[in-house]
Amino acid sequence: MTQELSVGSTDSTFKVAISKEARDLAQLFWQHHRDRAKAKQVYLNTLAVFAVDRYLRQLEIETDWAASCSHDVVYQILMDVADLEIPDAGTLECRPVLPQADVVSIPPEVWSERIGYVAVQLDDSLQEATLLGFTMTVPESGEVAIAQLLPISQLVAYIQQNQPKVQPAKPSQVQLLSRWFQKQFDNGWQSLESLSTTHHPTLALRHGHTSQLHENSTKGVKLIDLGLQLGNQSLALVMIVMPDSDRQVATIIVQVHPKARENYLPPDIQLILLSESGETLQSAQSRHQDNYIQLRRFRCELGESFTIQVADGKIAVTEKFMSDDFC
Repeated sequence: MTQELSVGSTDSTFKVAISKEARDLAQLFWQHHRDRAKAKQVYLNTLAVFAVDRYLRQLEIETDWAASCSHDVVYQILMDVADLEIPDAGTLECRPVLPQADVVSIPPEVWSERIGYVAVQLDDSLQEATLLGFTMTVPESGEVAIAQLLPISQLVAYIQQNQPKVQPAKPSQVQLLSRWFQKQFDNGWQSLESLSTTHHPTLALRHGHTSQLHENSTKGVKLIDLGLQLGNQSLALVMIVMPDSDRQVATIIVQVHPKARENYLPPDIQLILLSESGETLQSAQSRHQDNYIQLRRFRCELGESFTIQVADGKIAVTEKFMSDDFC
């Protein structure tokens, strides 16, 4: 609504009243995150995007917040993201700035695939946002002095220039484990049962794992290729998810097998488990004549995310998972 735009704005800045609906949406997103720091980050990012979205829509610039990473809980978990998609132009990053700050900080994960970065100062009461200005590029330090920002009044003209369409920066497609329990596999994954053991005998689980699996477990497999270093030989990444009876925690097994009729893995294949923040939690590496490698079983709580990586020292394949539900 037009009355939410402050009449006291100048050419270099613009004030936007933060509506109750915006705070309710920020609160809704906040409730999805157990970590306090992440929840606060998402809350402030949401208010910043709201302010830029409201400003542009009032000036009849089409936006699509719903299609942006910042509107998706999964991407909120994986990234510090406050993006706003501008159809036929590209993606703006809307970075919150606290009162009295003299720089705007831009996290590395959004340094590319953006047409610009808008600094949004939030007041102490979170009732009002001031659009301080924007920049088209990010220095190596990741910080831009507020005094060096372009005036916000130039943003619309900049958007209206004939910019090539820039796709929103999104991480590798996240596998939602809830879909696996519904027998829906995406991005090259398929049910382990769907592979013929006749043609893929090495995918049989070792050491009696099959008999020990919970009847409600789900098993997925993805054939991956690390390129010419392996002589074009593909590998099979296998993951088994076994929820506890209360379905709040699951035990997870991850293995790498040679594909089809190959008996052994190439040496020096690495299987790595990474935390949500990118920290290496554990790893396994193939030796000469290993017919498979496996991570130690690990536990994953509902709402957590993790990453599995398969690498040969030069090329790595990354798969990200979100434990949104175990049923």
